[in-house]
Amino acid sequence: MLNFNYSIPTKIFFGKGQIEVLGKQIKEYSSKVLLTYGGGSIKRNGVYDDVVRVLKSEGIEFYELGGIDPNPRIDSVREGIKICREEGIDFILAVGGGSTIDCSKVIAAGYYYDGDPWDLVIDKAKIEKSLPIGAVLTLAATGSEMDSGAVITNMETKQKLGVGHPSMAPKFSILDPTYTFTVPKSQTAAGVADIMSHTFENYFTLNDGAYLQNRLAEAVLKTCINYGKLAIDKPENYEARANIMWASSLAINGLLSYGKKPVWSVHAMEHELSAHYDITHGVGLAILTPHWMEYVLDDERVDKFVEYGVNVWEIDKDKGKYAIAHEAIDKTKEFFISLGIPMSLREVGIGEENLEKMARAAIYHKGGTVGNFKPLIYEDVLEIYKAAL
Repeated sequence: MLNFNYSIPTKIFFGKGQIEVLGKQIKEYSSKVLLTYGGGSIKRNGVYDDVVRVLKSEGIEFYELGGIDPNPRIDSVREGIKICREEGIDFILAVGGGSTIDCSKVIAAGYYYDGDPWDLVIDKAKIEKSLPIGAVLTLAATGSEMDSGAVITNMETKQKLGVGHPSMAPKFSILDPTYTFTVPKSQTAAGVADIMSHTFENYFTLNDGAYLQNRLAEAVLKTCINYGKLAIDKPENYEARANIMWASSLAINGLLSYGKKPVWSVHAMEHELSAHYDITHGVGLAILTPHWMEYVLDDERVDKFVEYGVNVWEIDKDKGKYAIAHEAIDKTKEFFISLGIPMSLREVGIGEENLEKMARAAIYHKGGTVGNFKPLIYEDVLEIYKAAL
């Protein structure tokens, strides 16, 4: 196991009715807030009313930035920074899923930067500090409620890139599973796929001796498998929603990667799909993952797939190594299908026209190779894209 420093600074308030702590938590930092949210679902399902009620009862002044898109845009970041500066706002409250939280994180960081915030995303300028932010989670997927990273899209340049800094981690997050009851089936499914992909990226590593982290990762995967379909079929099943929501946070808050050195692969490839076609992130991950698995499977890596197949899918360990590996990959794909996720690029409107461009961009943004479980060069990424058509 590699050396690591442990720090997960975000306070979590988990469960029904935890919105009542919101005002007290904000007032530790500010009494003037930018309230950010997405397309308006929080106004239809009552979450907005809950938040506003608490803010008003605590005398907290707030301004709003709504309409944040999935695959959040740099344009929204710019608008949020403008509002914060003009109104003297010093706290951001993100109410929504990962897109809203990610956008809010970069608003918080961009507030202290005099140039274009896109400079921070492309690493042209360094983040030094951020405004404090809090989150009220309404979609279990990205885990942004408990980490210090964000992913932002620039539609003009066709780029979707990640950026992070310790100061961007939420000071607190409120996780009430009932706030996810009204999430549409397709978004629930994509969220489960995203959680599993985060876990795969941390799990599929070689010879690092991180036994405990791998068992934790398997528990997260089994939780998604056990409760993902139930959350879709019975959206108000609290047990299912609660377990999926907590899995979302644990998959990417650092716990599964401490003591390891995973360099992610499928996420880098999917970001190009979203940047060019604006598809749902979790759907793109689900489409690519089985093809990535098949492509990287070889004699050096087969034992990891056996571990996955036996421990997660409970495949008979007496079968041959490659038989177990291929069955585990098949079961992964079958599970995504059971959630109603499209399983080819053509089904989501992606053809051959941009495959080469996307493959080049995927490796360019990562210094020439993608991932380190099996480092992939341009030709490898292109082959995976073609297989996923």
